[in-house]
Amino acid sequence: MARHFPPIGYTFRDERLLQAALTHRSCVCECYVRDGGEEHDNQRLEFLGDAVLELFISEFLFSLSPRLSEGAMSRVRACFVCEGKLAEIARGIGLGEHLVISQPEDNSGGRDKASLLADAMEALLGAVFLDGGPEETRRIVLRLWSPYISGCSESPPAIADYKTALQEFTQRKGLGLPVYTLANTVGPAHQPTFFISVKVGDQNPATAMAHSKKEAAQNAAKILLQDLMDEEAASDAASAASGYSAQAASGPVAQAEPGNAAPMASSVPDAEAAGAAAAAPEACGSRPQTHDGPARARDDVAVPRDCRRRRREALDAAEPDPGTQAPSTQGNAPGESTGPGERASAPRGAKGCRATKGS
Repeated sequence: MARHFPPIGYTFRDERLLQAALTHRSCVCECYVRDGGEEHDNQRLEFLGDAVLELFISEFLFSLSPRLSEGAMSRVRACFVCEGKLAEIARGIGLGEHLVISQPEDNSGGRDKASLLADAMEALLGAVFLDGGPEETRRIVLRLWSPYISGCSESPPAIADYKTALQEFTQRKGLGLPVYTLANTVGPAHQPTFFISVKVGDQNPATAMAHSKKEAAQNAAKILLQDLMDEEAASDAASAASGYSAQAASGPVAQAEPGNAAPMASSVPDAEAAGAAAAAPEACGSRPQTHDGPARARDDVAVPRDCRRRRREALDAAEPDPGTQAPSTQGNAPGESTGPGERASAPRGAKGCRATKGS
Protein backbone atom coordinates (compact mmCIF):
# COMPACT_ATOMS: atom_id res chain seq x y z
CA MET A 1 0.00 0.00 0.00
CA ALA A 2 1.31 3.46 -0.97
CA ARG A 3 1.81 6.10 1.65
CA HIS A 4 2.87 9.72 1.23
CA PHE A 5 5.45 11.11 3.67
CA PRO A 6 5.22 14.94 3.70
CA PRO A 7 8.54 15.73 5.51
CA ILE A 8 10.52 14.66 2.44
CA GLY A 9 7.80 15.06 -0.20
CA TYR A 10 7.88 11.45 -1.34
CA THR A 11 5.19 8.77 -1.70
CA PHE A 12 6.31 5.27 -0.78
CA ARG A 13 4.96 2.49 -2.90
CA ASP A 14 5.87 0.03 -0.15
CA GLU A 15 4.58 1.36 3.16
CA ARG A 16 6.58 -1.23 5.11
CA LEU A 17 9.86 0.37 4.12
CA LEU A 18 8.74 3.70 5.56
CA GLN A 19 7.53 2.10 8.78
CA ALA A 20 10.80 0.21 9.19
CA ALA A 21 12.82 3.38 8.66
CA LEU A 22 10.90 5.17 11.42
CA THR A 23 11.02 2.32 13.97
CA HIS A 24 13.71 2.52 16.65
CA ARG A 25 15.15 -0.67 18.08
CA SER A 26 13.72 0.21 21.50
CA CYS A 27 10.23 -0.49 20.15
CA VAL A 28 9.22 -3.68 18.36
CA CYS A 29 5.97 -3.43 16.41
CA GLU A 30 4.60 -6.86 15.65
CA CYS A 31 2.68 -5.60 12.66
CA TYR A 32 6.01 -4.92 10.93
CA VAL A 33 7.73 -8.23 11.50
CA ARG A 34 9.63 -9.66 8.61
CA ASP A 35 8.81 -13.01 7.14
CA GLY A 36 10.33 -15.68 9.38
CA GLY A 37 9.47 -13.93 12.62
CA GLU A 38 12.53 -11.66 12.65
CA GLU A 39 12.12 -8.39 14.51
CA HIS A 40 12.48 -5.38 12.22
CA ASP A 41 13.82 -1.89 13.01
CA ASN A 42 15.75 0.77 11.15
CA GLN A 43 19.32 -0.46 11.80
CA ARG A 44 19.78 -2.27 8.47
CA LEU A 45 18.24 0.60 6.52
CA GLU A 46 20.51 2.98 8.44
CA PHE A 47 23.54 1.05 7.13
CA LEU A 48 22.32 1.39 3.54
CA GLY A 49 21.30 5.03 3.91
CA ASP A 50 24.75 5.98 5.25
CA ALA A 51 26.42 4.71 2.07
CA VAL A 52 23.76 6.26 -0.19
CA LEU A 53 24.13 9.67 1.47
CA GLU A 54 27.92 9.65 1.10
CA LEU A 55 27.59 8.74 -2.58
CA PHE A 56 25.29 11.61 -3.51
CA ILE A 57 27.08 14.19 -1.33
CA SER A 58 30.36 13.17 -3.00
CA GLU A 59 28.79 13.50 -6.44
CA PHE A 60 27.36 16.91 -5.58
CA LEU A 61 30.71 18.21 -4.27
CA PHE A 62 32.56 16.88 -7.29
CA SER A 63 30.35 18.82 -9.70
CA LEU A 64 29.93 21.90 -7.50
CA SER A 65 33.49 23.22 -7.38
CA PRO A 66 36.31 21.88 -9.59
CA ARG A 67 38.81 23.83 -7.45
CA LEU A 68 38.21 21.67 -4.37
CA SER A 69 40.96 19.10 -3.84
CA GLU A 70 40.35 15.54 -2.73
CA GLY A 71 41.25 16.41 0.86
CA ALA A 72 38.96 19.45 0.88
CA MET A 73 36.05 17.45 -0.53
CA SER A 74 36.59 14.76 2.11
CA ARG A 75 36.44 17.35 4.89
CA VAL A 76 33.31 19.00 3.51
CA ARG A 77 31.58 15.66 3.00
CA ALA A 78 32.46 14.53 6.52
CA CYS A 79 30.94 17.73 7.85
CA PHE A 80 27.60 17.04 6.17
CA VAL A 81 27.22 13.33 6.78
CA CYS A 82 28.08 13.53 10.47
CA GLU A 83 25.60 12.93 13.25
CA GLY A 84 25.20 16.60 14.10
CA LYS A 85 24.24 17.67 10.58
CA LEU A 86 21.91 14.70 10.09
CA ALA A 87 20.13 15.52 13.35
CA GLU A 88 19.87 19.20 12.35
CA ILE A 89 18.24 18.34 9.03
CA ALA A 90 15.94 15.80 10.70
CA ARG A 91 14.78 18.45 13.16
CA GLY A 92 14.21 20.85 10.28
CA ILE A 93 11.70 18.51 8.62
CA GLY A 94 10.09 17.46 11.91
CA LEU A 95 11.18 13.84 11.69
CA GLY A 96 11.21 13.30 15.44
CA GLU A 97 7.44 13.40 15.83
CA HIS A 98 7.06 10.54 13.31
CA LEU A 99 9.45 8.15 15.07
CA VAL A 100 8.19 4.92 16.57
CA ILE A 101 9.99 4.57 19.89
CA SER A 102 9.38 2.96 23.26
CA GLN A 103 7.62 4.82 26.03
CA PRO A 104 10.73 5.06 28.26
CA GLU A 105 12.74 6.44 25.34
CA ASP A 106 9.98 8.93 24.60
CA ASN A 107 9.87 10.02 28.22
CA SER A 108 13.63 10.63 28.23
CA GLY A 109 13.42 13.01 25.26
CA GLY A 110 14.30 10.46 22.60
CA ARG A 111 12.40 12.27 19.83
CA ASP A 112 14.94 15.09 19.98
CA LYS A 113 18.02 12.97 20.67
CA ALA A 114 20.70 13.55 18.04
CA SER A 115 21.70 9.90 17.68
CA LEU A 116 18.11 8.71 17.15
CA LEU A 117 17.35 11.46 14.66
CA ALA A 118 20.56 10.87 12.68
CA ASP A 119 19.94 7.13 12.50
CA ALA A 120 16.35 7.63 11.39
CA MET A 121 17.40 10.14 8.72
CA GLU A 122 19.88 7.69 7.21
CA ALA A 123 17.34 4.87 7.42
CA LEU A 124 14.79 7.04 5.62
CA LEU A 125 17.21 7.66 2.75
CA GLY A 126 17.91 3.92 2.56
CA ALA A 127 14.18 3.23 2.36
CA VAL A 128 13.73 5.76 -0.47
CA PHE A 129 16.64 4.20 -2.36
CA LEU A 130 15.03 0.75 -2.20
CA ASP A 131 11.55 2.04 -2.99
CA GLY A 132 12.16 4.69 -5.65
CA GLY A 133 15.71 4.14 -6.90
CA PRO A 134 18.77 6.40 -7.06
CA GLU A 135 17.16 9.32 -8.92
CA GLU A 136 14.46 9.90 -6.30
CA THR A 137 17.06 9.57 -3.52
CA ARG A 138 19.39 12.06 -5.25
CA ARG A 139 16.54 14.56 -5.59
CA ILE A 140 15.74 14.39 -1.87
CA VAL A 141 19.40 14.61 -0.79
CA LEU A 142 20.08 17.64 -2.98
CA ARG A 143 16.92 19.41 -1.83
CA LEU A 144 17.74 18.92 1.86
CA TRP A 145 21.55 19.30 1.84
CA SER A 146 22.43 21.73 -0.97
CA PRO A 147 21.60 24.93 0.98
CA TYR A 148 24.16 23.96 3.61
CA ILE A 149 26.89 22.71 1.27
CA SER A 150 26.72 25.61 -1.19
CA GLY A 151 27.48 28.05 1.60
CA CYS A 152 30.76 26.51 2.69
CA SER A 153 32.15 24.53 -0.23
CA GLU A 154 34.61 27.28 -1.10
CA SER A 155 35.97 27.49 2.45
CA PRO A 156 35.74 24.02 4.01
CA PRO A 157 36.15 23.71 7.75
CA ALA A 158 39.68 23.07 9.00
CA ILE A 159 38.66 19.94 10.88
CA ALA A 160 35.17 18.71 10.15
CA ASP A 161 35.90 15.05 10.81
CA TYR A 162 38.52 14.13 13.39
CA LYS A 163 38.79 10.56 12.10
CA THR A 164 39.71 11.84 8.65
CA ALA A 165 42.05 14.48 10.11
CA LEU A 166 43.80 11.87 12.25
CA GLN A 167 44.28 9.54 9.30
CA GLU A 168 45.69 12.33 7.13
CA PHE A 169 48.09 13.36 9.91
CA THR A 170 49.37 9.83 10.57
CA GLN A 171 49.84 9.08 6.87
CA ARG A 172 51.74 12.33 6.38
CA LYS A 173 54.06 11.43 9.27
CA GLY A 174 54.44 7.79 8.22
CA LEU A 175 52.90 6.46 11.43
CA GLY A 176 50.47 4.04 9.83
CA LEU A 177 46.68 3.88 9.94
CA PRO A 178 44.62 4.39 13.13
CA VAL A 179 43.02 1.26 14.57
CA TYR A 180 39.65 1.62 16.34
CA THR A 181 38.36 -0.94 18.81
CA LEU A 182 35.22 -1.18 20.93
CA ALA A 183 36.61 -1.22 24.47
CA ASN A 184 33.34 -1.54 26.38
CA THR A 185 29.55 -1.09 26.28
CA VAL A 186 27.51 -0.18 29.34
CA GLY A 187 23.92 0.80 30.05
CA PRO A 188 20.54 -0.52 28.94
CA ALA A 189 19.99 -1.90 25.47
CA HIS A 190 17.85 1.05 24.38
CA GLN A 191 20.38 3.63 25.58
CA PRO A 192 23.88 2.13 25.63
CA THR A 193 27.15 3.98 26.21
CA PHE A 194 30.04 2.95 23.98
CA PHE A 195 33.74 3.21 24.81
CA ILE A 196 35.89 3.41 21.66
CA SER A 197 39.69 3.21 21.73
CA VAL A 198 42.01 4.31 18.90
CA LYS A 199 45.70 3.57 18.56
CA VAL A 200 48.43 4.46 16.03
CA GLY A 201 51.65 2.44 15.99
CA ASP A 202 53.43 2.51 19.36
CA GLN A 203 51.52 5.55 20.59
CA ASN A 204 49.43 5.26 23.73
CA PRO A 205 45.76 4.69 22.79
CA ALA A 206 43.08 7.30 23.33
CA THR A 207 39.63 6.28 24.60
CA ALA A 208 36.36 8.22 24.55
CA MET A 209 32.73 7.47 25.31
CA ALA A 210 29.40 8.46 23.77
CA HIS A 211 25.90 7.13 23.21
CA SER A 212 26.77 6.24 19.61
CA LYS A 213 29.79 4.46 18.22
CA LYS A 214 30.34 7.17 15.61
CA GLU A 215 30.46 9.94 18.16
CA ALA A 216 32.72 7.94 20.48
CA ALA A 217 35.14 7.24 17.62
CA GLN A 218 35.18 10.93 16.69
CA ASN A 219 35.91 11.91 20.27
CA ALA A 220 38.72 9.35 20.57
CA ALA A 221 40.25 10.50 17.28
CA LYS A 222 40.12 14.11 18.45
CA ILE A 223 41.98 13.25 21.67
CA LEU A 224 44.70 11.25 19.91
CA LEU A 225 45.13 13.86 17.17
CA GLN A 226 45.62 16.58 19.78
CA ASP A 227 48.18 14.43 21.62
CA LEU A 228 50.16 13.81 18.42
CA MET A 229 50.10 17.49 17.47
CA ASP A 230 51.27 18.46 20.97
CA GLU A 231 54.15 15.98 20.74
CA GLU A 232 55.14 17.37 17.33
CA ALA A 233 55.08 20.94 18.63
CA ALA A 234 57.21 19.99 21.66
CA SER A 235 59.72 18.21 19.42
CA ASP A 236 60.00 21.21 17.11
CA ALA A 237 60.51 23.54 20.07
CA ALA A 238 63.26 21.29 21.49
CA SER A 239 65.05 21.18 18.13
CA ALA A 240 64.92 24.96 17.80
CA ALA A 241 66.29 25.43 21.33
CA SER A 242 69.13 22.95 20.66
CA GLY A 243 70.13 24.78 17.48
CA TYR A 244 70.15 28.12 19.27
CA SER A 245 72.34 26.76 22.08
CA ALA A 246 74.86 25.34 19.59
CA GLN A 247 75.09 28.67 17.80
CA ALA A 248 75.58 30.55 21.06
CA ALA A 249 78.35 28.16 22.18
CA SER A 250 80.34 28.72 18.97
CA GLY A 251 80.77 32.43 19.79
CA PRO A 252 79.86 35.55 17.85
CA VAL A 253 80.91 35.81 14.23
CA ALA A 254 83.12 38.82 13.42
CA GLN A 255 81.49 41.17 10.97
CA ALA A 256 82.98 44.17 9.20
CA GLU A 257 81.48 47.51 10.10
CA PRO A 258 79.60 49.27 7.32
CA GLY A 259 81.91 51.48 5.22
CA ASN A 260 85.14 49.76 6.35
CA ALA A 261 86.98 47.36 4.06
CA ALA A 262 87.76 43.88 5.27
CA PRO A 263 91.39 43.45 6.47
CA MET A 264 92.26 40.74 3.94
CA ALA A 265 90.83 42.70 1.05
CA SER A 266 92.84 45.86 1.90
CA SER A 267 96.17 44.01 2.37
CA VAL A 268 96.40 42.97 -1.29
CA PRO A 269 96.41 46.46 -2.84
CA ASP A 270 98.82 47.66 -0.13
CA ALA A 271 101.33 44.91 -0.98
CA GLU A 272 101.13 45.69 -4.69
CA ALA A 273 101.67 49.39 -4.06
CA ALA A 274 104.72 48.69 -1.87
CA GLY A 275 106.25 46.42 -4.52
CA ALA A 276 105.71 49.01 -7.22
CA ALA A 277 107.32 51.75 -5.12
CA ALA A 278 110.40 49.59 -4.43
CA ALA A 279 110.87 48.73 -8.11
CA ALA A 280 110.42 52.28 -9.42
CA PRO A 281 113.95 53.76 -8.71
CA GLU A 282 115.78 50.87 -10.39
CA ALA A 283 113.49 50.71 -13.38
CA CYS A 284 113.68 54.48 -13.84
CA GLY A 285 117.44 54.34 -14.63
CA SER A 286 117.27 51.52 -17.20
CA ARG A 287 115.99 51.44 -20.72
CA PRO A 288 113.11 49.06 -21.28
CA GLN A 289 113.88 45.91 -23.23
CA THR A 290 112.57 45.64 -26.76
CA HIS A 291 111.78 41.92 -26.64
CA ASP A 292 108.66 40.41 -25.19
CA GLY A 293 109.25 38.50 -21.98
CA PRO A 294 109.03 38.58 -18.23
CA ALA A 295 111.24 41.67 -17.92
CA ARG A 296 109.04 43.63 -20.30
CA ALA A 297 105.91 42.55 -18.55
CA ARG A 298 107.39 43.45 -15.16
CA ASP A 299 108.52 46.88 -16.46
CA ASP A 300 105.08 47.63 -17.85
CA VAL A 301 103.31 46.61 -14.69
CA ALA A 302 105.62 47.69 -11.88
CA VAL A 303 106.97 51.08 -13.11
CA PRO A 304 104.69 54.07 -12.51
CA ARG A 305 103.64 55.98 -15.60
CA ASP A 306 105.24 59.37 -14.81
CA CYS A 307 108.59 57.64 -14.00
CA ARG A 308 108.61 56.02 -17.44
CA ARG A 309 107.89 59.40 -18.97
CA ARG A 310 110.83 61.02 -17.17
CA ARG A 311 113.13 58.16 -18.20
CA ARG A 312 112.17 58.62 -21.87
CA GLU A 313 112.86 62.36 -21.60
CA ALA A 314 116.34 61.70 -20.12
CA LEU A 315 117.23 59.24 -22.90
CA ASP A 316 116.05 61.69 -25.56
CA ALA A 317 118.25 64.42 -24.04
CA ALA A 318 121.32 62.13 -23.92
CA GLU A 319 121.04 60.87 -27.56
CA PRO A 320 120.97 63.62 -30.24
CA ASP A 321 119.05 63.27 -33.43
CA PRO A 322 121.02 62.07 -36.50
CA GLY A 323 122.61 64.93 -38.51
CA THR A 324 123.11 67.21 -35.53
CA GLN A 325 126.48 68.04 -33.94
CA ALA A 326 127.46 66.03 -30.91
CA PRO A 327 127.23 68.05 -27.78
CA SER A 328 130.42 69.37 -26.17
CA THR A 329 131.98 67.42 -23.37
CA GLN A 330 132.84 70.59 -21.55
CA GLY A 331 131.49 70.47 -18.12
CA ASN A 332 131.72 66.75 -17.89
CA ALA A 333 133.03 65.30 -14.76
CA PRO A 334 136.70 64.22 -14.71
CA GLY A 335 137.24 60.80 -16.24
CA GLU A 336 134.05 61.05 -18.33
CA SER A 337 134.16 61.42 -22.06
CA THR A 338 131.99 60.94 -25.06
CA GLY A 339 133.75 58.63 -27.43
CA PRO A 340 132.69 57.39 -30.80
CA GLY A 341 129.63 55.19 -30.56
CA GLU A 342 129.03 56.16 -26.97
CA ARG A 343 126.05 57.98 -25.77
CA ALA A 344 126.22 61.12 -23.75
CA SER A 345 125.47 60.16 -20.24
CA ALA A 346 123.19 62.16 -18.11
CA PRO A 347 124.72 64.32 -15.42
CA ARG A 348 125.43 62.53 -12.16
CA GLY A 349 122.84 62.88 -9.60
CA ALA A 350 120.02 63.16 -12.11
CA LYS A 351 119.67 59.38 -12.44
CA GLY A 352 118.25 59.55 -15.90
CA CYS A 353 116.08 62.58 -15.36
CA ARG A 354 116.58 65.90 -17.27
CA ALA A 355 119.06 68.30 -15.59
CA THR A 356 117.80 71.75 -14.86
CA LYS A 357 119.58 74.90 -15.93
CA GLY A 358 122.26 76.10 -13.50
CA SER A 359 122.68 72.75 -11.79
